[in-house]
Amino acid sequence: QVQLVESGGGLVQPGGSLRLSCAASGSIFSINAMGWYRQAPGKERELVAGITSGGDTNYAYSVKGRFTISRDNAKNTVYLQMNSLKPEDTAVYYCNAAGVRATMRGYGMDYWGKGTLVTVSS
Repeated sequence: QVQLVESGGGLVQPGGSLRLSCAASGSIFSINAMGWYRQAPGKERELVAGITSGGDTNYAYSVKGRFTISRDNAKNTVYLQMNSLKPEDTAVYYCNAAGVRATMRGYGMDYWGKGTLVTVSS
């Protein structure tokens, strides 16, 4: 079994910064991609940013230039640096690990963290 634990959420003023972390633990041989999603009240969950094991990244248009995703493959950890935060960034942020293999030839599975709340408000 694999667990994802997020940290770093909280209350921040508009224009401020936060750094989210997500550490994956358990039976892990490799992880294909890791990413951050968010869900605001009354809205669907949306992709914020993703990163492959090779370091390729993609971002939602609304966060480009403000958020940066990074990854430490040795630690099975993904980070999200969020700068110039806006009230509309307020949401629960979820970590996702896709294509997680327990062995070299194992079947890839996807896992989710429980989420961390980010509130941007003055």
